[in-house]
Amino acid sequence: MLDTALVVDLGRQALWMTMLISAPILGIGLIVGLTVGVFQAATSINEQTLSFIPKLVALGVTLALTGGWMINTMVDYTRVLFGRIPTLFG
Repeated sequence: MLDTALVVDLGRQALWMTMLISAPILGIGLIVGLTVGVFQAATSINEQTLSFIPKLVALGVTLALTGGWMINTMVDYTRVLFGRIPTLFG
């Protein structure tokens, strides 16, 4: 039977991986969104689509730059997790 501490540890590791993988995308989205918001407030330009295009471009560039690292991190984590399966039930 699975130990409670083991289940909590697996959940903690999964949440940490989720945070680690999503941090670059969310961080860049936040920075670009705030920058465009300050620009719109300073210039009184209230166009909804103005914030969409810079975010889309920035997120695409970020994904292109960090996508390989994200995939490698997820594959490594999955290999470790699959490697632990025999020890979970025995």
